[in-house]
Parts: sequence; C-alpha cells; structure tokens
Amino acid sequence: MKNRNAPSLILAFALTGMSLGAAEHSTLELGARAPDFTLPGVDGKMHSLKDYADSKFLTIIFTCNHCPTAQYYEERIKQLVADYSGKGVAFIAISPNDAESVRPDELGYTDLGDTLEEMKIRAAYKEYNFPYLYGGGDEYEPVSLAYGPVVTPHVFIFDEARKLRYVGRIDDAEREQYVTKKDTRLALDALLKGENPPTISTKVVGCSTKWSDKRPGGAQYWERYNAEPVEVGMVDPAGLKALRANKPAEGKDAKFRLVNFWATWCGPCVTEFPDLMEINRMYRGRDFELVTVAANYPDEKDQVLKFLKKEKAATRNLLYGTNQKYDLMEAFDPDWDGGMPYTVLIDPKGEVIYRQNGAVDPIELKREIVKVLNAHKPW
Repeated sequence: MKNRNAPSLILAFALTGMSLGAAEHSTLELGARAPDFTLPGVDGKMHSLKDYADSKFLTIIFTCNHCPTAQYYEERIKQLVADYSGKGVAFIAISPNDAESVRPDELGYTDLGDTLEEMKIRAAYKEYNFPYLYGGGDEYEPVSLAYGPVVTPHVFIFDEARKLRYVGRIDDAEREQYVTKKDTRLALDALLKGENPPTISTKVVGCSTKWSDKRPGGAQYWERYNAEPVEVGMVDPAGLKALRANKPAEGKDAKFRLVNFWATWCGPCVTEFPDLMEINRMYRGRDFELVTVAANYPDEKDQVLKFLKKEKAATRNLLYGTNQKYDLMEAFDPDWDGGMPYTVLIDPKGEVIYRQNGAVDPIELKREIVKVLNAHKPW
C-alpha cells in the first residue's frame, strides 16, 4: 500500500501552492498593506492588527498544528521571538487551516488537528512565546485569504507603515542541521538597519493550506472509509504469541503494532474505542497497525462483530478462539493481570515500548506513536 501520508505528496503540492480539487489563491503582493484582522487567540482573547501598532516591525507567520514542516520550525520560531522581540519586532502566528478540510489520513505526523481547542493544547504543550491565532473556518478564513499563505509555515514581514517587505520561508531547510541561509533573520536584520532585505521573496515548502474549498475531499475520504469491510477472526494461544512477537510476514515491512484487548461488557473499553479508531485512521498510512482483540467468548462473535461494525472498525480484529481465557492471557503477556482495557505498543523488534492497563490517554498515546514513528523513519 502506498503511504497516504507521504511527505513527497505534501511537498509537491506546497511547491506550486496548488492542491487537488481546490481553487487557486493569490498571495499578498510585496508593498501591500497588512490586511486588518480580528481573530481569536489561544489565550481566549480577540487579537487585532491595531494591537501591535507600537512595534516598528510586524512578523506574521502562518503555521498550524498538524503539518510536520510546521512542527520542524516550532523551536526556531520561538527563538526568533526571543531574539527580536526586544528590538521592536512583534510576532504573530496564525493557523489558516479550515479544520474540517484536514482529512484524518493527513494527520499521520501529529497528535492534534487544527481546531482552536487543539491549538490551545499545542501552544501550552510546546510553551509558545507568541500569540497563536485561529484564522480558519467560515468566520475567519477571509482574513487568511487576504494574506494568501501558500503553505505552513509562510512568513510575512511588515514595516512601520505595515507595508509588506518580505514574504517567504523561515530558512532553506526543514531539518535545522541542513540550513545554509536564514532568510527571515537576514530580512529582519536588514530592516532593523534601515536597509532593504537582501531577498524580498522566496519559494516556500510545507503542507498546503487547507482552505475550506477542500472540504469535499474530506467527505470523499469518509465515504471510502465507511465502505471498508469490518471483519473479526478467531485467535488461539499460538496466534497471540505471534501477535506479541510482531514478526512481519515474508515480504512485508515491519510495523509498530498497537494491540488493544477489550470486551463488549467492559465499559471503559467501549468508551475508549472511538479514540483507538481515530488513532488507526491517523497513523495507518505509516509503519503502524492497530489490532483489536476481543476477550469475549467464541459464541459471542456476532455480538462482537455488531459492535465493530457500529464503530467502523476497519482494522485487524481478533476474538478469543477458545473458552480458556487464562491460557490466552498467558500466551500474550504472562505479566498481564487480566484487567481491561489493556493496550500495548510493540516496536518492529518485538519490544513493548508503551503499556497501559486501563483506559489510555489519547493525546499521550498519540504523542508516543508520533515520536517513535518519526525516530524510526523521519521524512
């Protein structure tokens, strides 16, 4: 299966500013005045252009939660703010993305989507030292459209008259160790000296902006996903031992395997199941698979399958194939006390790198998955 989250797709669209099935959008021209705005921030306040009138220069960076390129630049943006805020430069970050236009299969490199509430979580977790504003959705997208960011991240620097003096990238490499030219710093240094930036415009690389006209793509995704078959197979002790060993089939790539033991009669299991399905949708395009194992008795297969179909569980689903539950528990994990739900994340070498007896914390689990996936195969 081709990786649906492949960075090459992200970059291909970003370089042209185009995306499948979406309209073209123009970027603010150099010399143009900064469009006015009033946008909600993660601090619970509304922010307007006039709020930053006391700063000689204004740097607006369009970025977001879900984009791996944007994540690469988070610490560099924080350092820019630390280095230049005391020199009369104000910084604002705006997420231009329409949260409804970000498909689940575009979230393979993140723990969070692009809603304002998720932006608040990201800003607190990463300790942002700059205002982070929401510029997406029907109400606020016109502001982002007026600026026209092609990708995230995309930088716009305005002078004292709030005329655009630089537009483009932060620097010339997502991975900081490969940076050779720090374009945003060079532009700010020149402007602070009263000079023109050495480069006033650059191409940008990142995730294409998710304008609201991409919503039909989301609807098409859900139509395809909801049509995927939902099945359940029986598993014996030998099968559970193999599941735990996580050895790939011949000719198949090794994957990180998340195994969740649950039962239809287990309240916490049923409650957390939608979170596990979301995790599956987000990461299954990478080296990841979710396997659910129902601890019901074999004669309850119809009941189990009914629940799985209701939850659209297009995953690998298993059901205890014998009535000897203790033998099955022993086969998978002799140290497991039998409490459910029970969830483990196994790396491609067969080592358990996450274990939770009881309901998972979805964000904590997503962060662990993203961390190990990126370390295993960075893009």
